[in-house]
Amino acid sequence: MAAMRPRKFPILFLLWASWPVVAAESIGAAGNGCLEGGEALAPEGAGYQVLRLERQRFYGHPALLRVVRALGEETASRGWGVLAVGDLSLARGGPMPYGHGSHQNGLDVDIRFDLAPLAPALREDPPETEVVAPGGAGVDSARWSPARADLLEAAARFPDVERLFVHPAIKRELCRTVEGERGWLRKVRPWWGHTAHFHLRLACPADSPACVSQAPLPPGEGCGTELDWWFGPEAAQVPRPAAKPDLPARCAKLLAE
Repeated sequence: MAAMRPRKFPILFLLWASWPVVAAESIGAAGNGCLEGGEALAPEGAGYQVLRLERQRFYGHPALLRVVRALGEETASRGWGVLAVGDLSLARGGPMPYGHGSHQNGLDVDIRFDLAPLAPALREDPPETEVVAPGGAGVDSARWSPARADLLEAAARFPDVERLFVHPAIKRELCRTVEGERGWLRKVRPWWGHTAHFHLRLACPADSPACVSQAPLPPGEGCGTELDWWFGPEAAQVPRPAAKPDLPARCAKLLAE
């Protein structure tokens, strides 16, 4: 038998194989942190498309990517359409030059309510489809649908998902219409804006001891007087962004590299 010739591997493969693998870790808080060893979400997959790829905001902790992919698969299997995935985090997290005060530690993602698939050209400059009626007192009946409520429920039922931020009118519509087991409504939190998308946030992963959690959610569905506050005069005054504290030392070092 002839001797086997040694296999030759491209130099780039050998270099890649020698690079150290950095374990993913979320560091600090959603609004004051960074991401080490984050992974890039593929531009498209089963049931989802990533928007505005030129922004390079498609990185996250692997736990977040698993949820996005699983939610996309459920969206496709249930015939709702295609998830339009907006910003996650930058490659190393940290503050973005514009658009968000959070999305810093790889655990946040924006997902649009419009589930119609977009052509590649539109994905870079997608139209806004608001599902809240002018004035913000309720949802737009022509654009809101049970499928959007089902999507929020599906997202909330992932154990790793800690919060879903939506416009207060959407929260009120869910409180008014959801039947059956309603415990998942507790995760749906009213917040300013969010008329065309919802903001999904994961809890701190077990592999990220330096991750800083938000305060625990209050008990209950969040459909009582605490929701009424959002439709009063105080909530009409959107607070100015607070001064940001210094980044955690690990983040300052990581982002400076």
